[in-house]
Amino acid sequence: MMFPTESLDHYRILGSMLAPALLMAATGSLLISANNRLARVVDRLRSLMGQWELTPGEHRSVLEVQIRRHRARATHVMRACVMLYVSLGCFVGTSLALAVDAFSGFRLGLAPTVLAIAGVLSMLAASLFMGLEVVMAVRNFDAELDIEMSRRGGRD
Repeated sequence: MMFPTESLDHYRILGSMLAPALLMAATGSLLISANNRLARVVDRLRSLMGQWELTPGEHRSVLEVQIRRHRARATHVMRACVMLYVSLGCFVGTSLALAVDAFSGFRLGLAPTVLAIAGVLSMLAASLFMGLEVVMAVRNFDAELDIEMSRRGGRD
């Protein structure tokens, strides 16, 4: 069995474990942002559902469209959160795999690299889902503005 001091000192092992730690911090920041967006979408959905209940049946169709759009937004944010949690798990696994690999005489092969790549790909997927959600948010806002402007009798 090969020990880290024979081929690689502890400082280099810890140094190699820092890259996944930085990616974990970045993933955590994205998770906070995604969870905040999800909370805002849920709050908006609750507001729309309250309006829907107070609106006469013949006027509910506009609210139903908005509710469907916000549900789709919530789905995108939820998928982004899942991908970010997968990413976080991959980066934690990468860090642990690097340490285990060093102590086992580098017998894990590509496992740490594969975990890191999976984490980065999960972050990419999460970013795409969040991008879709932002596009939907702006389109929903534009649609709501159009509805409000038509109610007030003005258009631009």
